Amino acid sequence: MPRTSAAAPAKTGAILAIILASYFMILLDNSIIFTGLPSIQSAMDLSATGLAWVQDAYTLVFGGLLLLGARAGDLLGRRRVFLAGLAIFATASLLIGLAPDGGWLIGARALQGVGAAIVAPSSLSLLTASFPPGRERTRAVAWYGATAGIGASLGLVLGGALAHWISWCAGFFLNVPIGIAMIVLAPRYLPESLRAVGRFDVVGAITATLGMGAVVFGIISSADAGWGSPATIAAIAAGAVLLTLFVLNERRATHPIMPLRLFTSGERTGAYTARMLYMGAMIGFFYFTTQFLQEVLGYNPLQAGMAFFPMTVVNFAVAMAIPRLTARFGNAALLAIGVAVTLAGMVWLSRIDAGSLYLTAVALPMVLLGIGQGLAFAPLTSAGIAGATARDAGAASGLVNTAHQLGSSLGLGILVTAAGATATGGSTTQVAVAGHVGNALTAGSVLLALCLAVSLALIVPAETAARRAGKESAKTVQTKDDAALGKSGSVGVGGQ
Repeated sequence: MPRTSAAAPAKTGAILAIILASYFMILLDNSIIFTGLPSIQSAMDLSATGLAWVQDAYTLVFGGLLLLGARAGDLLGRRRVFLAGLAIFATASLLIGLAPDGGWLIGARALQGVGAAIVAPSSLSLLTASFPPGRERTRAVAWYGATAGIGASLGLVLGGALAHWISWCAGFFLNVPIGIAMIVLAPRYLPESLRAVGRFDVVGAITATLGMGAVVFGIISSADAGWGSPATIAAIAAGAVLLTLFVLNERRATHPIMPLRLFTSGERTGAYTARMLYMGAMIGFFYFTTQFLQEVLGYNPLQAGMAFFPMTVVNFAVAMAIPRLTARFGNAALLAIGVAVTLAGMVWLSRIDAGSLYLTAVALPMVLLGIGQGLAFAPLTSAGIAGATARDAGAASGLVNTAHQLGSSLGLGILVTAAGATATGGSTTQVAVAGHVGNALTAGSVLLALCLAVSLALIVPAETAARRAGKESAKTVQTKDDAALGKSGSVGVGGQ
């Protein structure tokens, strides 16, 4: 018996390590490219719109196929699908590092998004299946949420170092040995899930991916062509039609990739919406701040990556404390405070101009952003899967990651458009870039304000009510136990 009880924690620890390492690799890759953006733009001769697609090709395909990836795990076995996703992701990373031109790079980033769309929902589903409800799962989900913030922050530092010392593509080569290591270890530790009966919702996957792609394309192209151009109007209109068809298909499909019943919970609906808004703002922060650091303050990629250290360190410290804070204060309080602190940091950062100093205009706001992000991610993840049944676990997990990635794509498109609306005629390069960045971060502040409103209206009341009900239930059980003990004691005394 002692050996069994000792082995179980070791195995669950290995499972958690593999899941978090794989998820970390995906998130690291999502941000590692940011500090290399100026180098990529120069090497590949990309326009501002083309540069945005280097990021959006990945996040858009990632987000668009996540629901199908989650369904694939249910039907084919989550471990098997997880391994396939890792193989695709590692192969695409190699192709990105070898990219000879912008077209190849964007195409390989899209392929990488396919791998990520398979790995991410499978990892969260495997985590949910491996840890029973209660303290263990709460702790595991907290680590999963913390990984989202740490991976994004650390990716900037690591990406800057590699871009400065080696090349912007070195970070992608790094994914290859990590992916291989996970492929070797996963079959040894990860359990295989039972396969569900059903089929793939191919129509849903196609209409969702093409619909979101068209909307994002229309938003990004408006920065160059304008909102009134035929291309912009046609793209957004086509996207709206395809997304409408997607919803209609999900209503009729026998095995939908996005069961509409998941949205009957205000808490889950709020979590998906809030996550999209939050990520829309944060992806803009990473994308534009690194350009400000390099093109206005004159930092090299390494210095730009190191400049994010105030956020990274604080984010890590807060994330480590999340399990204890959750147990003491609950998810609702942490979420509300986290989003509010992030908003304060973003508003402060949006005031930057060409004469701003790093310490007061960038570093100190980053501290607030690090605190806010560290507090917000785990509660958003928990709310996204709250109350989901076993049959909907994969779809709920997929929707959490879908909201994360589609929020990034849509948010970046909106902020690129906002940045392009800045008048720069006659300005120096530094003044023009600072104006673009300030405008984009102001738009990001608006997204965070909306995120806070959604959180307070939908997530916080539901989580608070659930926490109160849990306390009342525990109190009732304790009262019954005390009464039983009292009755037993009185019988004993009488018997004496």
